[in-house]
Order: sequence, then structure tokens, then C-alpha cells
Amino acid sequence: MEITKINLVNFRNYNKLDISLNKTMNLFIGNNAQGKTNFLESILVLALTKSSRNTFEEQIIQFGKVKSSLKCKVRNDKLLNELLVIFENNTKKLFVNKSQIKRLSDYISNLYVISFFPDDLEIIKSSPSVRRGVLNIQLSQLSKKYLNTYNEYNKILKTRNEYLKVLFTNSIADKKYLDILTEKLIEKAVIIYNMRKEYIDFINENIGSIYKDIVGSGDLYIEYVPNIIIDSYEEDILKSNLLSIFSKNYRKELNYGMTLFGPHRDDMNFVLTKRDLKQYGSQGQQKLAVICYKLSEIFIFERVCGTKPVLLFDDIFSELDIEKRNKLLKFVSQDIQSVITTTDLKSIQKKYLKDAYIFEVKDGNVTRK
Repeated sequence: MEITKINLVNFRNYNKLDISLNKTMNLFIGNNAQGKTNFLESILVLALTKSSRNTFEEQIIQFGKVKSSLKCKVRNDKLLNELLVIFENNTKKLFVNKSQIKRLSDYISNLYVISFFPDDLEIIKSSPSVRRGVLNIQLSQLSKKYLNTYNEYNKILKTRNEYLKVLFTNSIADKKYLDILTEKLIEKAVIIYNMRKEYIDFINENIGSIYKDIVGSGDLYIEYVPNIIIDSYEEDILKSNLLSIFSKNYRKELNYGMTLFGPHRDDMNFVLTKRDLKQYGSQGQQKLAVICYKLSEIFIFERVCGTKPVLLFDDIFSELDIEKRNKLLKFVSQDIQSVITTTDLKSIQKKYLKDAYIFEVKDGNVTRK
């Protein structure tokens, strides 16, 4: 999969931009605050319809303007699709080949991306909700079934939480309705648990070897941490286990007025040589661990979707020595499209620059060198 062209109008600090990309490596160089990261963000929005940078959608539109449009052409094998996202009047419209798409699940998967931004260190450093968000974004790209199931789960969860509050304040409310909601929630939860477990197992097939190739030593893996003890992921056994947990904790959930068990409380840990990186990892180790996690996703997209995603890497070279920079580039210079930002090209071996497109970014203007 590759992006051939991108057109931006009134997006962030880009008044108008129209460029073609290389099918392999694209390097965007320039000083900070010139628009390099904004360009990566535009691709993220085209793929996922939103940014992962905790941005309010109204901030996407260039200051003083009322409308913003992002358009790209994506080639997947011999198929060429045009994607368009328009922000206007607090609304967002999605188009594929000029036809408006109403359902998010019908739009996502037209462009697969794997991204790394400096803020992604929060995947390790921050709360479980951040790590769950990462799981949900990537699994939603990989599977419409997951996206739909997760959305349905959240709707049921909201209704169940509201009804727990009703039961707590109204002694004559019917508990049978809660039981129905619980059964529906469990049905969706089993699917989510299994898909997350399978995804992390896939990650662990490659993340350790990628880390060793770049660093030279260390055993890196991801530990899946559901908030319940799961002895078996077999559907009937897991359903029975969840039903027992909800039954035993009915009074506790009633007092709290919320659902205390389920995949909405999952977590995952990054573990390096049997030590939790959140507690014991250096900044450099944490950054490399997240980058290796992102790189290991390439193999999942190939297996599940039959194609390689587009890599979006923002400022990946800072805090890495020359040797690690070039070992990292070995993974992103192969048969895959990458868009990488950096302040300069120092210490990058010429063999990686030979076939790359190099763009200079200054004050929202992009020029190919």
C-alpha cells in the first residue's frame, strides 16, 4: 500500500499543499515548528478520520478559515482509491472515490498506517487508558469486526452503568434487565478479549528480534493484562468465568454504580529482560521499545490484510546514537512506504538516502530537494 499524492487545503499551517510521494522512503527535514509533524498528522487523519495528538477537530482548520480539506490517492496493488476528508461547520464528511461514506467502519481500512510521534512514549509512561486506546486504534484498522464489536460493547456498557445507578436508587427496579445487559456485554467482551490476546501474541512473534537487531541485546515482549484472571480464552469457558464474576460482585458494582470488570479496564505492559519498562526503563529504552512495537505491527498487517501499511515516523532519530539510527533505517528502507521527519540528515548513511525523496519544510511550504 502506498500514497501517491496528497492535497491539503487550510489544514493547520498549510494554506495549500499538493505533492507526490515516493513509494519507499520520504524524508521531511526542517527546523521545529515549520509543519513537519502537521504533514504526518494529515495522513493520520486521512487514514483514521482523526488525529492521535489529542487535537480538537476545530483546531485542524487553519486559523481564520471555515473549511479544511484533506485528499490523497492510495494505491493498493493495482487498485487506486481517492480519499477525501472535509471539516466544515463542526462537521466531518468522508468520501471514497467521490462517494460520501456515512459509516466509519466503511471508511477505515482504505489506508493502513503505523505511526510514531514523540508523545507515543506515553504508551509506556501513562495510564492503562492510553494503552487501551492504542490497542483499539490498531485493531480497528485490522478488523471491521473488532471496530463494530468494540462500539457495540461501549453502548451496552454505558446502558449497564446507567441501569446500575437506577437499581441502587430504586428498590422496585427489575434486575432481570441488568441480567440481559450483562449477557450481551459478556458476548462482546469475549470477542474483544480474544482479538486483543491474538494481536499481542502476533506482536510478540517479532518485537523481541527487532529490538535485538537494533540494540544488540535484551529480551523485549508485551504482557497482556486483563483486569480479570483468565485461565482459558475458549469461548464457553470465558463466558462462564465472566458470568460468575459479575454474579459474585453484583453488590459491589451496585454500590459503585459502574461496571468494574471487562476489557474496558484492560492493560498491557512493556517488559525488557523481565523488568517493567514503565518502572525501570530509561527514556531511550522506552522510546526504542515503542518504535519496535510499531515495527512489529508491519508483519500483522501483512498477515491479516495482505499488504504493508504506510509508516509515519516523527522525530525518531533524537536520543539515538548513529549506530542505532542506521539499524533502525534498515527496517524502514525496505519494500514499504515511509514518511519520516527529522531536523537534519546528519549521521544517516548515504545508501539510505540514495533512493529517498527528500523534502524541505519551512513555514508551511514544502519543497523537494
